[in-house]
Amino acid sequence: MTSDVTAITALEPATGDYPCIETQGPVMGYFNKAFIAASIAFALVSPIATPAVAAASSFDGAWSVHIASSSSECGNGQTVSIGINNGQVTSSMVSASGRVADAGNISVTLASGIKKATGFGHLSGTSGSGTWRGALCSGTWTASRD
Repeated sequence: MTSDVTAITALEPATGDYPCIETQGPVMGYFNKAFIAASIAFALVSPIATPAVAAASSFDGAWSVHIASSSSECGNGQTVSIGINNGQVTSSMVSASGRVADAGNISVTLASGIKKATGFGHLSGTSGSGTWRGALCSGTWTASRD
C-alpha cells in the first residue's frame, strides 16, 4: 500500500494581510514619540542624578536621632540609633532606608511593625534636624553624631 505525500510550502503572509502591523493611529503615534522622548531624557539625566558607585560620605558614621511629636498619642522623646555608610542610612533598631546627599540633605524612612514614618532634613558636621510624618502623626527630629 502506497500513500501519496504532498509537500506544503508556507509562504510569509503579505504585509497587507495584517493592517495593524502596517498602520498606527495618530494617538499611538504621539504616545510612542512621547515615550521615546521621555526615555531619552531619563537616560540622559539618570547617570548624573544617581552615581553608579556609592562613595564615602562626610556624614558616614553612627548618629543618635531624637524624635519629637507635639501629640501625646504619638509618643515623644524616643531616640533611634542610625548608621550612615557611603551616604546610605541603616539601623539595627528599626527598618531604615534613605540617603544623605553630599550637601547634607537627608531623606529617610523608618519602620517598626506597622508603624512607618518618613523624614526629611539636613545634617551639618556633627548635628542635624528636620521633620517627619507618619500615617497619623508628625513632628520634628534632631540628630547628633556619636
